[in-house]
Amino acid sequence: MLKNIQAVIIDLDGTMVDTAPDFLVAINHMRAGFDLTPLDLDTIKRFVGKGSENLIHRVLAVDFSESQIQQHFVEAMAAYQRHYLAINGDYSALYPDVIEGLKELRERGLRLACVTNKPIAFTLPLMAKKGLASYFDVVYGGDSFARKKPDPIALLQVCTDFKLAPSQVLAIGDSSNDAEAARAAACPVLLVPYGYNHGEAIQNVESDGIVTSLLEAAQLFSR
Repeated sequence: MLKNIQAVIIDLDGTMVDTAPDFLVAINHMRAGFDLTPLDLDTIKRFVGKGSENLIHRVLAVDFSESQIQQHFVEAMAAYQRHYLAINGDYSALYPDVIEGLKELRERGLRLACVTNKPIAFTLPLMAKKGLASYFDVVYGGDSFARKKPDPIALLQVCTDFKLAPSQVLAIGDSSNDAEAARAAACPVLLVPYGYNHGEAIQNVESDGIVTSLLEAAQLFSR
């Protein structure tokens, strides 16, 4: 499966960085502005992964009807973005062996791209703060294209950027979004078991395998 792989596309939230604590703080600050009770971390983890619009819609749906969500959505989104930018990366942490894995992948001659559904204005500062930015040749956020994962558009663009066939580009992520995007792009895909995946077991997602860390993924390649 990893034969002739020349590049790797890696997801961000839930794959390289445990950002749920950042989401929790920003969302509960936003909810406080609407006099809504705070949500817990497990609830937030189930809502993460399909982009900010979906996240805020689901957060508001805990308390509001669909018509109320539409009434308050723009204000809620603006508040959330303001609060998130203020604390971006302050409460989040790298998962184990992420930096070691990235170093190994680069040392094994692989080019790296990050494709995330996180808005690019949140993505770039977070990657810089966590020491990730220097490992990646290409970074695309959820608003870099007209459609987010599980649509394959961003993955296909990476293949074009690197002048590689999709079969030469491995995707690594933590959710069905990543697996479905990779399958649609005809890229092989590995999944990590510690991320969010909308609260569902990653073992139930069709993929080419599960690795415990980015370092384990890197060690699958010969030098």
